[in-house]
Amino acid sequence: MTTTAIHLLLLTDLVADLPVAVRLQRLVGSLRAHFGCEAVALLKLDGEHLRPVAMAGLASDALGRRFAVADHPRLAAILQRRGVLCFHHDSSLPDPYDGLIAERAGEPLPVHDCMGMALDLEGERWGVITLDALQVGTFDGQAQRDLGELACAIEAAVRVTRLETEIRALRLSGGAMLANAQAPREEHDFVGQSSAITHLLHELQVVADSELPVLLLGETGVGKELCAHRLHRLSRRAGKPLIHVNCAALPESLAESELFGHVRGAFSGAVSDRPGRFEAAEGGTLFLDEVGELPLSIQAKLLRTLQNGEIQRLGADRPRRVNVRVIAATNRSLREHVRDGSFRADLYHRLSVYPVPIPPLRERGNDVLLLAGGFLELNRARLGLRSLRLSAAAENALCHYRWPGNVRELEHVISRAALKAVIRGADRKEIVTLETDMLDLDALDAPAGADASFPAPAACGAQTAPLLSMHQIVEASQRQAIRQALVLHQDNWAAAARQLGLDASNLHKLARRVGLKNT
Repeated sequence: MTTTAIHLLLLTDLVADLPVAVRLQRLVGSLRAHFGCEAVALLKLDGEHLRPVAMAGLASDALGRRFAVADHPRLAAILQRRGVLCFHHDSSLPDPYDGLIAERAGEPLPVHDCMGMALDLEGERWGVITLDALQVGTFDGQAQRDLGELACAIEAAVRVTRLETEIRALRLSGGAMLANAQAPREEHDFVGQSSAITHLLHELQVVADSELPVLLLGETGVGKELCAHRLHRLSRRAGKPLIHVNCAALPESLAESELFGHVRGAFSGAVSDRPGRFEAAEGGTLFLDEVGELPLSIQAKLLRTLQNGEIQRLGADRPRRVNVRVIAATNRSLREHVRDGSFRADLYHRLSVYPVPIPPLRERGNDVLLLAGGFLELNRARLGLRSLRLSAAAENALCHYRWPGNVRELEHVISRAALKAVIRGADRKEIVTLETDMLDLDALDAPAGADASFPAPAACGAQTAPLLSMHQIVEASQRQAIRQALVLHQDNWAAAARQLGLDASNLHKLARRVGLKNT
C-alpha cells in the first residue's frame, strides 16, 4: 500500500460515521498493514502514564496496561521530541512490549526495529504512536519519512474522535458537562469494553449532571467508589470537594458528630466547635459508602438533611443550611432491611431516587484480561521485573472464574501470583510468566456459590456420581459462602457476618455446624 493510498484510506475513515473505538482500531490496523510490522499502538498521555487506546498485534491484556513514562525510556524519548524517532536493532533501551507481541507472546523480543512519533492536539502533547517490527531493516529511511508524512492524518483521526466525544457530551447534558468532558482520567478509573461497562458509563454520564441523589448498588469489589468519583468528576460540582464517609467505620456514639459536627461542650471532650462531613462537602458531593450500616438514630437526621437541606450540629440550638449532593452505596439489599425494620423506608426512597446497579466482574466478559493487564504492569514496576505476563492457560482460568470478590479480588490474585513467582526464584531480568497454579483460584468450573469439591455435571448418557442430598448441597453452599466472605475480609469474622447478613455469633455457630470450626 502506497503512502497516497493509506492517506486516502485514513481520510475516508475520517468522514465515515464510525464509533470512536472502531475508528481508532481501523487506524492502527491500517498502519500495521502499510508498514508490514508486527504491532502498532496508539497511547494517550494521562499525567505520568501512557494509556493504550487502540492497538494491533499485541497481547490481549496490553490494552489494559498503564505505561509509566519514567519506567519506559523508549516511550519517554518518543514523547519528548517532535518527529519520527527510530530505535534500531542494536538499541540498548528496553522495549515496553517485551513479551507482549502477540506472535511471540511470552518470548523475549528478538533483534528488531521500533519507531514512534509524538502526537499533538491543539498545541499540547496528546500521546504517541509506536510501531514494532521483528524483521531488521523494516523501518528504513523511507518508512520513517512515510510515518512523518502521515502525522497530520493520524492527529486528525484523534482530533475527530475527541470532537465526537465532546458532541455526545453536549447532546446528553445540554452543554453543562462540556467543561469536564476532557477532565484528566483518574489513575484507577474504569477499564473495560464490555457492553455492561459501556452501558454503565453512559448511565453515569447522563445522571452526573442532575442534582438527584444516586444509590450505587453492587457486590463487594465491583467499583462503587470509582462510580462515585466519576459522578462527581462529570458533575457541575467537580470543582468542589468530594468527601468520602465509610458508614461502617463510624461508631454509633460518634456518627452524629462526624456527619453533622458539634459545638463546644456538646459532650465530654468537645473543647471547641467542629464542623462535620456535610459542611466539609459544602458545594460539592458527600459519598456515603456502606450506607446500610448507619444507625437508625442517624438515619432520621440524614433524612431531614435530604428533605430540607439543613443540618444541626450536635449541641447547637439552630440548624445550618448546606448545599451538598449525596451519593450513597451499598452491597446489601436495602429493601430487605426496610422490611426487617433496620433501615427507614422514607430514607430508602430519598436515597434511591436514581439507583445504579454495577455489574459484577463475571458479567463483563474479556474485561477481566484488560483489568489483569493493568495489575500486571503495576506489579511489574513494583517488583522491578523486565516483563510480567500471563500464560494462555492462566488467561483462560481468569476468564472462567466466577470472581466473588470482583475487581478487588482480581487485583489481589495478580499481586499474590507475581510475588510467588519472585519467591520461587524468577529472574527479574527475564520475562516472568504467571501460570495457573500461581493464581490460587478455587472452583474454576463450579457455578457461583457451589462448593469446590462438587463434581461437574455429567454429560447425558455418561456414568454419573451418586447424587448429593439436599442437606449436603445446602451445607456445601454455606461452607463456600463463608470461605469467600472470610477471604474477602482477611478472616475478619465480624465483617464477614455483616456481608452475609448474619449476627456474628450465629455465623460462628453456622461455621461449626458445617465443619469450618472445631470449637
